[in-house]
Amino acid sequence: MDLGAGEILLLAGAGLVAGAVNAVAGGGSLISFPALLAVGYAPLDANATNIVALVPGYVGGVLAYREELTGQRERARRLSAVSVVGGAGGAVLLLLSPPGVFEALVPFLVLAGCALLAIQPLVPQAEGSRDRRGTLAATFFAAVYGGYFGAALGVMLLAILGLMTSESLQRANALKALLSLVIAVVSGVLLGVFGPVAWGAAGIMAVTSLAGGRLGGALARKLRADVLRWAVVALGTVLAITFFL
Repeated sequence: MDLGAGEILLLAGAGLVAGAVNAVAGGGSLISFPALLAVGYAPLDANATNIVALVPGYVGGVLAYREELTGQRERARRLSAVSVVGGAGGAVLLLLSPPGVFEALVPFLVLAGCALLAIQPLVPQAEGSRDRRGTLAATFFAAVYGGYFGAALGVMLLAILGLMTSESLQRANALKALLSLVIAVVSGVLLGVFGPVAWGAAGIMAVTSLAGGRLGGALARKLRADVLRWAVVALGTVLAITFFL
């Protein structure tokens, strides 16, 4: 597809904002995905292109949060392994199954994530460095969703990590950024090889999403834990309403 100057600017701006939103909370795909639809891509092409295009944005978020990842190597290794399998499974579902099933569940999943994140301060933290039972399973199912569609994946992952680990919200957000990157890379590779990716559009959005990820991650690191939590809950609620509509 030949893109005009206005369409290129639209995709570039959408990539920048989506990368920043994903670094703070998640949900950037609700900005970048409609932008791809607006310039004329079919839904399946737009979804595959969107997943590939936002990978650099997750890289930017991880770079901004690298200090908070210190001391989380073992947990990151375990959850990354689960995320690889789940992300690959989600990408395969996208390639092989008819759309509609996951989309119907999305608003409820997002609202559940918001609720878990909101009540997290009321739940006693996991003891020491040990995670709660079920952390791997919850991360796996979030990764499957991320490989399939991914919008609001960050809200779900942050809710899981905030509730199931003993880490502070900022350190959980750093791990969320890393796992989001792992899921995006795995699904992006599969979709890049087997899916209908529009590489021209993906390239435009990839460059700006990297910058957005760095900016969003830097902003999120400066927020107090309570401000970050309620910002994510508010954004997640808006996303859920959008999905319902």
